[in-house]
Formats: sequence, structure tokens, C-alpha cells
Amino acid sequence: MKRIKKEDRKILLKAQQGELDAVLMYKALAAAVKNKHDAAVFRQLAAEEGHHAAVFRSLTRQNLKPKKTMAIILPILYKVLGKRKLYPLIAKGEYSAVKTYAPVAAKFAQVKSIKKDEKRHGDTVMKLL
Repeated sequence: MKRIKKEDRKILLKAQQGELDAVLMYKALAAAVKNKHDAAVFRQLAAEEGHHAAVFRSLTRQNLKPKKTMAIILPILYKVLGKRKLYPLIAKGEYSAVKTYAPVAAKFAQVKSIKKDEKRHGDTVMKLL
């Protein structure tokens, strides 16, 4: 395996952490939302984010633990704000990941595919509105 530059490693580790956190976040949302279709979509997104985390893990060769912060906050925001206000914020996070991953997507083929998935995730969440 080729040596990863320090700045790329930093992006990859941040991405790995974000994907791990997103797994918990989407699972928590699936449990909190009223709409069964939305819940199913969030469970699917959680599974895909888990796959992404594994891909980043294969690159970083580092085990990280998911942080529960978003998994705690988002169900509360769902109850307070409702889906019309919350879902665009979630989509914005997915679209932000596309930009974050861009520098490493050019260097690692696996990340290019994940970058496309993140765009699709944002679009998928917006279609739930």
C-alpha cells in the first residue's frame, strides 16, 4: 500500500469519523421518525455510511469509535423542527462531505465512489420532503 501524505491522512480520518457518526445518526433518525418510508431510507443510508467507514478504515488502517453526539441531537431536532426544516440540514451535511472528499477522491479510486454516494444521499434525503 502506498504511503499516504499527512494532509490526505487528516482528510481520510475526518471522513472515517464522519461516516461512523452518520451510521449512528441515521439509525437514531430511523427510530425517531414517524414515516415508515423515511425510517427505511434512513436505515439504508446508515448501512451505506457503514460501508463507507469500512473503506476509509482500509485506507487509514486506524480503528475509530463513533461519536454519539449527532445521534442524540438529530432525533430531538426532528421533534422540535420537523422534517421540513431538519432534512435540508442533513442534506447540506451530505453535500458538504462531497466537497470535503474531493481532494482525496482524485487520489483514491474508492473515495471517488463514496463522493458520488454522498451526493446521492443528499438528494435522497431531499426527496423525502
